[in-house]
Amino acid sequence: MPRFMLTLAYDGTDFCGWQLQPRDRTVQGVVEAALAVIVGSPVRVHGSGRTDAGVHAMGQAAHFDCPQARATVPWQRALNALLPDDVRVTECRRVAPDFHVRYAALAKTYEYTLWHTLEFCLPQRRRFVWNCGPVDTAAMEEAAARLVGEHDFAAFQNVGTPVSSTVRTLTDISRRPGQTAHESVWRFTADGFLKQMVRNLMGCLVACGRGKLSPDQAAGILRRTDRAQAPATAPPQGLTLISVDYPLDAFQPRDDHGTAS
Repeated sequence: MPRFMLTLAYDGTDFCGWQLQPRDRTVQGVVEAALAVIVGSPVRVHGSGRTDAGVHAMGQAAHFDCPQARATVPWQRALNALLPDDVRVTECRRVAPDFHVRYAALAKTYEYTLWHTLEFCLPQRRRFVWNCGPVDTAAMEEAAARLVGEHDFAAFQNVGTPVSSTVRTLTDISRRPGQTAHESVWRFTADGFLKQMVRNLMGCLVACGRGKLSPDQAAGILRRTDRAQAPATAPPQGLTLISVDYPLDAFQPRDDHGTAS
């Protein structure tokens, strides 16, 4: 059966996360429902990973198989006509039959947005930021430098998803300006992330920025691999999955009309 990869953007505010749940609204659930209308039978969608309730995405990756008779459907246009307004397909491309969005991923990038004044938060931004107030960004960047690299990140993993190893390679934590003068955006790139790892790292960095932890203490939490010693998890609404990276040979070439062949 032909296999296609979707790149999805969504506002996670009104979703109970990515993963299908019997009685709750999820991103996987609404995408599968739209595909079932087009194909005429149930279609399973596989995601590159789970995003929590309230977490957003600009570049979530997902794949599905379809009958050969539906291989030429203009999937992006067809799905966007059926999906709710808080989910959109930004790209669809055909991939190799053995491609898997989870297992083929080389790296993922998330961004977390902080709001830095307690006087107010713009109504237009409140669903996409953590209003943490003023912070010492120099202390946060010093702590971030201690966390980058290949480490056992067990101290920054919340319970709920068994894994064979808690070692990950965090290649980047960097800061840039946000959409307004009151925001900063923190980018995290790694070869993989543990459950709520980015939110836990962000909670630790904000604790450093508030003077509750020193950069040395943050590094000590990492070394001790004890979740009980780490600060609280940052709230979900500031987090966005930006992109998932794959090897170039995972994708089949496009034809002259830009359609996956």
